[in-house]
Amino acid sequence: MPAAPHVKYPAVQLALALAVSASVGAFAHEAGLDAMTTVFWRCAFGALFLFCWSLAFGHLKWQQMSRGNLGWAVLAGAFLALCWVCLFSAFGMTSIATATLVFQSYPFILVIAGAIVWRDQVSRDQILWMVMAFAGVALASGALGGQHEESSAWLLGLVLTLVSAAAYVVTTMITRAIRNQRPEVTMMMQAATGAVLLAGFANFHQDVGAASWGWLIGMGVIHTGLVMVAMYATFPLLATPVIAIMNFVYPAVVILIDWLVYDKLLSPWQFVGVALIAGATLGLNLKWKLLPTVT
Repeated sequence: MPAAPHVKYPAVQLALALAVSASVGAFAHEAGLDAMTTVFWRCAFGALFLFCWSLAFGHLKWQQMSRGNLGWAVLAGAFLALCWVCLFSAFGMTSIATATLVFQSYPFILVIAGAIVWRDQVSRDQILWMVMAFAGVALASGALGGQHEESSAWLLGLVLTLVSAAAYVVTTMITRAIRNQRPEVTMMMQAATGAVLLAGFANFHQDVGAASWGWLIGMGVIHTGLVMVAMYATFPLLATPVIAIMNFVYPAVVILIDWLVYDKLLSPWQFVGVALIAGATLGLNLKWKLLPTVT
């Protein structure tokens, strides 16, 4: 069997993977289908690609698979499908950049969920970073200081984005329970679950042009397959601070695409929100101190 690809420059590979991943909103928009159908095909093509990839590189070791891992992966896949459906729906109601920025609240929701579920200790600094982040989300969404606060469709899009972020947090928490299994195999199971669950809701009777098929296949092969493989290959090779900083490539490229391709530029208040989210995310991940240590 072929050897797994060697990662020579992990930081560069992660940056490129995140930049490519940021184009998923544009792919979904250009496909021109409803969110349910779009996510179904993304899951279907992604699962097929990851099955072939895992088979080619010898990651499908049936004797190592357990019913426990399969069960957790299926449950995580259901929430991941919900995450993508809500997010893709929100793209059309707000904008790709706005929905992406609001979605960036998920690390802070994860901290809150960890405190509730696992009784993780939350420091005073973490609380302050979260307050700063959610203030940034409010500004970046356009709900404060923007022109969309009275639009029902816009507000529904924001709600769906927050539901998407919460679903992603649940997906992340469930995936932590999976042990001794390659991430490609886990993602394959999750994508296959999404395809099965959404098969009853996707619209298979609409006319899909050749260009749309290209965008749909791209989302499965590129965003659900190649990008995921490229990203997970770099994580063991990079320090947490580097990964935290690199993650800002994603929203930066999304904002750029929304501006250059769709002529949707964020307002000044939204850029202030972006700065607050960026600062809070770095502070949380790099454990910056805001308050003196109590002795």
